[in-house]
Amino acid sequence: MSELTTELRRLRLARRMNQTQLAKALSVSKSLIASFGTGRLVPQEDTAQAIDQVLNSGDKIQKLAEEARGDLKPWLRSWVEHEHRAILLRAWEPTLIPGLLQTEAYMRLVFAGVPTNKGPIEEVVADRLARQAAVLDREPPVELIALVEESALRRGPREVMKEQLAHLVDLGHRPTVRIRAVPDSAGLHAGLSGPLSLATLSDGRRVGYLDDLLRGRLASTTGDVLELELIWEAINELALSADQTRDLMLGMIQ
Repeated sequence: MSELTTELRRLRLARRMNQTQLAKALSVSKSLIASFGTGRLVPQEDTAQAIDQVLNSGDKIQKLAEEARGDLKPWLRSWVEHEHRAILLRAWEPTLIPGLLQTEAYMRLVFAGVPTNKGPIEEVVADRLARQAAVLDREPPVELIALVEESALRRGPREVMKEQLAHLVDLGHRPTVRIRAVPDSAGLHAGLSGPLSLATLSDGRRVGYLDDLLRGRLASTTGDVLELELIWEAINELALSADQTRDLMLGMIQ
């Protein structure tokens, strides 16, 4: 266990609180607190501050959380913080299932195929699962729209993809999650140049994120974000509806 998880547990028990009680005091989900307790997720600044207030621990959790967040790749750290605070997330993936929607079996195959993943697969899998929990288990829930190329829904071993597609169908039943496929019949289009993500924050600001083979890049200037949004809209116009996409995936599972 990390120093953060050990100290969080010690302070919680000292206050005679279980995870459910702490979650209620913070107005967050129990699953989020459980993720903090296992080290799968690191509290963001405002959450860490609230934990310190509830547990009467000064700024101890804030400092430990800041140190833990510092372990993230620097170009990813800023995006993850925006991702956690967003009220609307839009993702486009031309070749893979979007990371926030991947099953553990699927992501293990993806990570295993990347030569630069020199560390243990368990660590990168845990990081991605933590990011998923922070977004998908949030209260109140974030609006998530994911566009994915139809060919990505077919790429991978059949048993892994059956589980993955079933997971997407389940997620698509959530009122705040919309998954839409861009059919192969769309041909060449603007989105084939690479994946992109857009986050809309509660104050109306919008930021983008672009990933490549070396590192990600945050897009925050008005001009860059506008260009990404125009590309997004061009892709969005080509996509099937969420219901049509669900039917497509159910047919693939047969």
